[in-house]
Amino acid sequence: MFQPSPWDDRNWASLSGLPLEEVWLPVDESVTIYGWFVDAGPTKPVLFWCHGNAGNISHRLANIRELYRRGLSVFIFDYRGYGRSSGSPSEPGIYQDALAGYDYVLHQRRIASDRIVVFGRSLGACVAGEVAILRPSAGVILEGSFPSIQAMSDQHYLGLPARWFVDVEFNLAQKIPRLQRPVLVIHGEKDSIVPVALGRQVFDTAHEPKQWYVVPGADHNDVPFVGGNPYFQKIMSFVQTVVTKGHERVR
Repeated sequence: MFQPSPWDDRNWASLSGLPLEEVWLPVDESVTIYGWFVDAGPTKPVLFWCHGNAGNISHRLANIRELYRRGLSVFIFDYRGYGRSSGSPSEPGIYQDALAGYDYVLHQRRIASDRIVVFGRSLGACVAGEVAILRPSAGVILEGSFPSIQAMSDQHYLGLPARWFVDVEFNLAQKIPRLQRPVLVIHGEKDSIVPVALGRQVFDTAHEPKQWYVVPGADHNDVPFVGGNPYFQKIMSFVQTVVTKGHERVR
């Protein structure tokens, strides 16, 4: 379930050309998480990024670069046990890490919630859903999402009880009906890990306003790169719309 990669200690700021600000956040007595804040400017929207079940934040730099050059600030962090973050991953622990990361953006960075868009990819979509029902935001983007681990077992393992294999549920389907935010659900047309039908189930469960966007020809892990400019334009259009509406509600 959890597949963190060892941290490669490089000068990632220099290699990426991004203004990576290191962030260390104590979550509890035994866990400190590590992340990057990439600041595009004091008034820019902020993407609060919950990544998938594999790798670490350094593997998302090419994607972050494309968002940053389009005028989007990004906060991305590694869950406990990933990258430079201490501890061992678990479903409750990962939710706790994400909430600590969100609270950092809101309170320590002093970024208004109507400038924050919560983004989750794959397993991170369920983490994003948890954050979005417990904390305010302008909107939510879910990419490569699935309704639950059991739904994945139904798809790949003939419906065997998922609890036989893993001690997690990641039940996004239970969270989505509680989500009262605009939602954009993105999925690769040819996703071989999370079939597009499962992403559609997530979308169908969400309240309006919501948008469904399929990237033609994309699998699970290559959606941004196969999607190219239209993919990033879709994200930026959604972000700009929900952030503008959020400002209008505050006035």
